[in-house]
Amino acid sequence: MLNFQKKTRQNLINMSDIEKVKQLREATGAGFKDCNLAVKESGGDLEKAVEILRIKGISKASKKMSRDAKEGVVATSGDENKISVIEVNCETDFVAKNDDFISFAKELSELNNINDSDLEKLNKSIMSNDKTVEENLVSLIAKMGEKITIGKVKTFNQPGTKNFKYMHTVVKDNLSKLSVIVSLETTNNSDLVKSFGKQLSMHIAASNPLALNSDSIGKDVLQKEQDLVFEELKNTGKSEEITKKISLGKMNKFKEDNALLTQAWVMEPKKKVQDIIKELNISNLGIKEFYRLKIGE
Repeated sequence: MLNFQKKTRQNLINMSDIEKVKQLREATGAGFKDCNLAVKESGGDLEKAVEILRIKGISKASKKMSRDAKEGVVATSGDENKISVIEVNCETDFVAKNDDFISFAKELSELNNINDSDLEKLNKSIMSNDKTVEENLVSLIAKMGEKITIGKVKTFNQPGTKNFKYMHTVVKDNLSKLSVIVSLETTNNSDLVKSFGKQLSMHIAASNPLALNSDSIGKDVLQKEQDLVFEELKNTGKSEEITKKISLGKMNKFKEDNALLTQAWVMEPKKKVQDIIKELNISNLGIKEFYRLKIGE
């Protein structure tokens, strides 16, 4: 009889622990094994168990920081007056399509637009579950078992501009694998401007310009290209004078092909982007800036 009472009491204790593990999983999203260990370590105190999981989550997150995280999504949020993009990286496309990851990225995108792409403010921002972005990121890493990071961010919010976006390979809603935002200098709100803004965003996605104009291309980029041209020409047997002319021509072509204004317009390759702007004949229309963000680049 005594043995039966002991077994019954033990079963009740075990059932109580199982219920606590269930509650802990629902509250934290952590796996069964981690929750079970946390309940045991805490002596059944759920608050202590949550703290144990949080600490272990931080430990797990730090161990994963050395891994590559080249998958993920680019989240775009905002409108013509103010628009932002943010890159959320993970290790595999499987996690990038996970509902929890997607929900985190979508809410993060909205907070990023509010905080003008200020990462310090963003990390301290409170999400819908009353936890900070930083805390939610740690929990997500623990749950997904992968390195997850916040990557590049950008916000366009200049007076006297209209902002447009294009998303390529859309994952869901405002999440994609490639996003372009472009800011036009104009106060014109016509359908013609809106159509051009959309088409220009698509052009940038396809043509991947390095800068707005040739003068804005980075010196390091130009030097690297110059070195490649030199290697290509050094064993051709041509005279130094001819080599210089060929080199100059190649560099001018490189600048033309990689500066947005002088690129061939994707939808009408015989014309350049700057030609299309002139043909629109809209007073004071210009390109203020653009940003192209692609996962893995």
